[in-house]
Amino acid sequence: ILKTKEELSEVCDQNDIAAVFFDGRGGPPARGGGKTHRFYAAQTNKVANNEIQLTIQGQTITSTYGTKEQFIYNSEQLLTAGLSNTILGKEIVISDADRELIEELSELSFKKYDDLKHHDKFMPYLENMSTLKYYTKANIGSRPGKRGNKAKLELSDLRAISFVGSWSQLKQNVPGYYGIGTALEKLEKDGRFEEAKRLYQEVPFFQALMMNSMMSLTKCYFELTSYMKENKEYGAFWEILHAEYELSKAMLLKLSGMEILMKKEAISRESIKIRESIVLPLLVIQQYALQRIGEGTEYKELYEKIVTRSLYGNINASRNSA
Repeated sequence: ILKTKEELSEVCDQNDIAAVFFDGRGGPPARGGGKTHRFYAAQTNKVANNEIQLTIQGQTITSTYGTKEQFIYNSEQLLTAGLSNTILGKEIVISDADRELIEELSELSFKKYDDLKHHDKFMPYLENMSTLKYYTKANIGSRPGKRGNKAKLELSDLRAISFVGSWSQLKQNVPGYYGIGTALEKLEKDGRFEEAKRLYQEVPFFQALMMNSMMSLTKCYFELTSYMKENKEYGAFWEILHAEYELSKAMLLKLSGMEILMKKEAISRESIKIRESIVLPLLVIQQYALQRIGEGTEYKELYEKIVTRSLYGNINASRNSA
């Protein structure tokens, strides 16, 4: 997204056009969201900075702009983020060497994530062990849960909301961090981890990405689905997901020099902890219902209704849910 914005800005400059980007900031880091002011403060000097247009997630409008005080505070955050590069006299420039390193980490991370998506259990796991198929029934979001009407569900059929949301309901949040641990570990094994640490300390764009992933990791709770590791069909796949979660958490803590995730964001961290403790009982009920459906129960319709209803509560309570 950053590279595309930079290239479009350059083309617009060459043709005397004032570029205005409409940023999809609503939603979790796994769908490109995350802390909005940090996102704008981390934009490079190559990105057009004429005007801000962005989406706001429906369930956060009240908490973000519901009172005059909240509106003023959050608007000031946005404005100062957009102006910070110019006012402070330090425009953000990412050197060619730093870009190469970010690209290298990106490719390593993507390879790990892409391998997971091509695992023969990836789609069956989502279809049979998550709430994926219930998003269509829940009537949540502006689009259907999937594209087309194929009998066999394929990855290309999935909509971002239902795909990311399903990982969120499992408290596994895979699209928000999966592959980062492997990429950073590779750099460490090559004796180059200091390069990554310097990148984190000196390049706001890279730091913003890593902090978004820390948020996704903070919202994970693999204990909820730990019973799955005993599952004959999906146990090994669950272990793959859990291993990368543990690795990503460890490597990001080492990278940032923190003892706990989101250490420097105490308010956000506590806010997440409170919300997660509220939705956890609901998710335990949801998991029980999914297990009963999987076993084959005469009360299938009733348990499916429980799953569908539990989606509403979790989505509304979790704000940006993965």
